[in-house]
Amino acid sequence: MPDLFSPYTLKGVTLRNRIAMSPMTMYRSGPDGKMNDFHLMLLGSRAAGGFGLVFAEQIAITPDGRTSTACAGIWEDEQIESLARVASMIKDMGAVPAIQLGHTGRKGSEQKPWEGKQQIAPDQPDGWQVRGPSPIPYGGRFPYAVQELTVAEIHELHQAYAAAAKRAIAAGFEWLEMHFAHGYLGSSFFSPLANQRTDAYGGTLDKRLRFHREALDAVRAVWPEHLPLTMRLGTDDFHQDGVQFDDAVWAVGQLKEHGLDLADLSIGMNTDDMREPPFSRAAFMAERGSRVRREVGIPVAVSWNLGQPAVADRVIRDELVDLVFLGRPALANPHWPIWAARELAHDDAFSLLPRDWSWWLKNRPGSENSHGWPAPANAR
Repeated sequence: MPDLFSPYTLKGVTLRNRIAMSPMTMYRSGPDGKMNDFHLMLLGSRAAGGFGLVFAEQIAITPDGRTSTACAGIWEDEQIESLARVASMIKDMGAVPAIQLGHTGRKGSEQKPWEGKQQIAPDQPDGWQVRGPSPIPYGGRFPYAVQELTVAEIHELHQAYAAAAKRAIAAGFEWLEMHFAHGYLGSSFFSPLANQRTDAYGGTLDKRLRFHREALDAVRAVWPEHLPLTMRLGTDDFHQDGVQFDDAVWAVGQLKEHGLDLADLSIGMNTDDMREPPFSRAAFMAERGSRVRREVGIPVAVSWNLGQPAVADRVIRDELVDLVFLGRPALANPHWPIWAARELAHDDAFSLLPRDWSWWLKNRPGSENSHGWPAPANAR
């Protein structure tokens, strides 16, 4: 029976455990989209802290695919070097370096959260014309007009995904995820709340998934077969007129046929008008993940409220999902896996650290806890 600390192999890549640091936008890049020492510190420390898989934040495939002008990008070769520094540090600290490619669509052109997180008008500094499947503004804090993508522009975006994947290879990433959730571009193509096209990319469920299939095909053609290719999917809009979870189960099956290796299941977020979303319930995506895993026969990862070690361990032990993705818990505690291992009475929690760190912690004279770590719960 697997547990949270069991190794996990997908294609030609083996993770040391089932714990992933989820991609999180940090608004720390310059207007050139390059990563810097902040990202090296943030992501390297989580790799050193024991996470098996460490994602850089969502990386934009085009300049207008960013959330803000302070977000990272991978739309030109000049950005490869800064990404490569991060990937190399993650790998050197014992984790697998992962990258998430995305485009924010109609939810781009945004202020930093601590500056208000409002959408910036396209004619203002740091603002731009956002694009999407249909000319439908998201609403609320995203009020500005959306330019409907032409078919030619859709094809250009598919090629941008492929070009970004090539750069990710050059930068040394060994796991690639496409971000098609959270109301961003891919998610909005899948949702009838945002996609009201009447051509081959809108209308029926099959047509609304076409953007996903063609983007996946474009990346699959260039991404090495021995490295995992995954997708974060918006699986439920929690709205009567939006994506239903049954739609997503069918969609994952279609994407599996196009070479998807793992489904990272999340929320659609194509509207703020959601019917009683269960966001406060622990591990609420795990049962849904189990259904996809069982019915589609594909590995599954989920996030959302998995920050308690016993909860994260249970969803792995019960074989509901294959990996757990941690966002805020990973920000709050760079050594979350080590803390979790001690809470769960793992035989050698410090083995998750780089060897030089673990040597000092395991060999310091004095009592077992003289290194300053709190005793595990079962020892108190």
